[in-house]
Formats: sequence, structure tokens, C-alpha cells
Amino acid sequence: MTQPVPRPQVVVVVLALGGIVVSLMQTLVIPLIPKLPELLDASAADATWVITATLLASAVATPVVGRLGDMYGKRRMLLLSLGMLIAGSVVAGLSDTLVPMVAGRVLQGFAAGVIPLGISIMRDELPAERLASATATMSASLGVGGALGLPAAALLAENADWHLLFWTAAALGVIVTALVVAFVPESSVRTGGRFDLVGAAGLSTALVCLLLAISKGAQWGWGSGRTLGLFAAAAAILLLWGWYELRSARPLVDLRTTVRRQVLLTNLTSIVFAFAMFAQSLVLPQILQLPAATGYGLGQTMLVTGLVLVPSGVVMMLTAPLSARITKARGAKVTLMLGALVVAAGYGLGTVLMASVWHLVLVSATIGAGIGLAYGSMPALIMGAVPVSETAAANSLNTLMRAIGTSVSSAVAGVILAQLTVSFGPVQVPSQGGFRLIMGLGSATALLALAIAAFIPGLTSPASTATRSSVRHPPPAPVPATSAPEAYRAERRTRR
Repeated sequence: MTQPVPRPQVVVVVLALGGIVVSLMQTLVIPLIPKLPELLDASAADATWVITATLLASAVATPVVGRLGDMYGKRRMLLLSLGMLIAGSVVAGLSDTLVPMVAGRVLQGFAAGVIPLGISIMRDELPAERLASATATMSASLGVGGALGLPAAALLAENADWHLLFWTAAALGVIVTALVVAFVPESSVRTGGRFDLVGAAGLSTALVCLLLAISKGAQWGWGSGRTLGLFAAAAAILLLWGWYELRSARPLVDLRTTVRRQVLLTNLTSIVFAFAMFAQSLVLPQILQLPAATGYGLGQTMLVTGLVLVPSGVVMMLTAPLSARITKARGAKVTLMLGALVVAAGYGLGTVLMASVWHLVLVSATIGAGIGLAYGSMPALIMGAVPVSETAAANSLNTLMRAIGTSVSSAVAGVILAQLTVSFGPVQVPSQGGFRLIMGLGSATALLALAIAAFIPGLTSPASTATRSSVRHPPPAPVPATSAPEAYRAERRTRR
């Protein structure tokens, strides 16, 4: 197959569109959640697997696809991930019962590696001067797709057959796949070697245990034997996995790289920041949709709720170029800290402004601006501390850290809202105090992310990252496949 000639602006647009389409998948079923038991002829507890299955599949796929991309080609794995998205959407679109729907959602979850793969392709293919703004845009696409997808999904769910949601996702996947084939080149930067099957199985098992306990803990009971057993299993498996990876010649995750101060602190910041970021997704829709008779609910429809969140996504995308400019001038660390500060301010506003729709639009847009700043800087910090040959794996691990943060956020917010309730007729609904507590917690965790980010070494900016990337990988001189493993080993020895 003839390789497309890289056109930087087109490559960025295509990859960002891919990120938006994949992130749409995360919000696709939100309007259907109350109706899923009836639609799938399942119990409410069983219907939650439609959400949980995607979370688990995403966690397993992200680090595995990243390493495979480094080894066998990032574009190839990008196309495979998009193929999974299309297949999963088709299966879900044909489903009327729980089992095939869960199978389709698992396949959709396997597409989660598109965003880190896209960032890694940008590092390999784009000129140094365009890298910072491109990766910021790609990183922001995660939030943009989620914000724009909710009103679109609500509109389709309210006015058409619900299967159309998945057929629309499949059509978008086909379009993006065709664009990738036409415009995105395959990178010559590959490590080669043998895939670490044992490491992949160990990490996947540990992540499934951890995230299953987090996502189902409230339903099963946080003190139940099943929940505690899963947490214990996750800890034990992670310890054994780490021991094995440190002794492996070609590990799935190079732990020596991940404990470098810049990588470690950026990943820790990502977990905490994602916790803060996701809190608004759990609070704002409920405030908007609770009946006005509660005294604090706004009584809006799902469609209006989705539209209220749209400005957040738009601001996030508009902030991405600003993130790149700040990073170029001051460094990625400063941009990350500024983003955390803006998010903290947005949640601070949310504790006092929740009495009308425009209040929540302002809160959502402010938080979106902070997310756009912070998420645009994270890839630069990661890429500034890892070899070119580990770019996809390192970005995938950072994406995984964000997923863990959002999962913990969902669990904590669920506990708070379940405990702080008021009576509304015959039912219990979350109290205004519970919503304010989550907003305050979001502000506090954003400030914690700011504090952790302050200790990240401030020596790397995207400009210098891009320069070093082009030095290690001059585009006119592709790395021969036969020499890649030796070059990879030599680079690791040098960097140690």
C-alpha cells in the first residue's frame, strides 16, 4: 500500500477527529441509562455492565495497544482500534438483549488507545514547531467529544430508535478510518522484538480487579468480601507484575522509565486531576434534571442538560492552542499548574453558583478551560522524558492514569450522593449539600494536582521536547526494521 505524504495540518485534523469520535463512545449510552433495564430485558444491576464493560476493556486495551504500536506500527494499531469501534457499534446496533450489548460495548472499549496513539504519531511525523499545539489539540479531543456527544445522543434517543446511536457511531468510525488510510502515514520508528504476553496478562488482570472493585463497590458493599478480595488481588498481582517487568528484557511497561521524576509526577498529577475533572460530569447533570420543587433542582430535560455542557467542550478545544503557546513560553509544567488552578477556581464557583442554568454554564466553561490547559501540557511532559521508541506506551500509560482517576472520582461521588440525601415525596434524592461537597472536593483535588505538579522538573518544554524528538528521529532517515531492537537497547542504556 502506498504511504500517504504527511501534510501536518491534515494529519492533526484527522487524528483529532478520531479522538473526538472515540470519546463520543464514552457518553453514547448516558441518555439510555434509565431505560436500559427495559430496553435490554435485564435487571438494573445487570444493565450497569453496559457501562462497566467498556471501562474494563478500555483499561486493558490502552497499555497493550500502546506497546504494540511502538513495536509494530502506530498507524496499524490505530486502524485496528478504529476497526474495533466500528465492530462494537455494529454489534450494539443489532442488540436487543444484554449479552450482545455488553459484547459490543467491550469492543468499543478496545478503541480507547486511539488518543495516545494519535499523540505518538504526531511526535513521529510533525515538524518540531507544530508538535506542541497538535498534541494539545489531540489531548483536548477527549473532553470535546464527551461534551458534544451528550446533547447529540440525547436528541437521537428522544426522537429516534435508540439503535440509531450505535449506527451513527459506526458510520463516524468508517469515515475516520477512511481518512486515516488516506492521510496519516505509518511511522518508521519501531522497537521490534517479542511482545510481553505475561506482562500484558498480569497488568490486565490487576486492572480488571482494581476497576471492578471501584466501579461495583457501592453496589456490592465496600466492606464485602468480594470487593475487598478484588482490591487485595489487584495489589498482589501488581506487586508480582512489577517484579516480573523489572526482570524482563522487553517489558510491556519500562518501569525504570516510569519512575523517572518527570514521568512519575506527571502520572500522579494525571490521576488526581482526572478525579477533579470528572466530578462535574456527576454533579451538573443531576442538578439540571432534578425537579424544581426540590428547591435546588432546575427541572431541565436531558437535551438541555447536554447543551449546557457543550460550552465546556468548545472552550476546551479553543484553549488547546493557548496551552501550547503558554508551554512554549513558560514550559509544560507551568501550563499544567495553571490549568489545575483554573479548574479549582471553576469548582469554587460551583459551590456558590448553582441556582440557574447560566450559573452552571459558567462553571462548566471555566472547568473546561482549565482542562484544556492541563490536558494539552501532559503529553509534552511525558514525551520530554521518554525515548521515541517508547512514546506510544508512555502516552497510553498516562491515559490509563486518567481513567483510574475518573473511576475513583465516580465511586467517591456515588458514595457521597448516596449518603447525603433528602426526601422528595416517596423517594430519596441527593441533597444540595452533597452537590456542594463534591464541588468543594473537586476544587481541593485540583489544588492537590497543582501541588504535585509544582515538584515536576521544570527543564522541559514542548519546544525542547520537539527538538530532541527531531534530533533522535530525523524524518529523512527511517530506522531499518532489523536495526530497531539494537537501537532501542542502545538508547535505553544511554538514558540510564
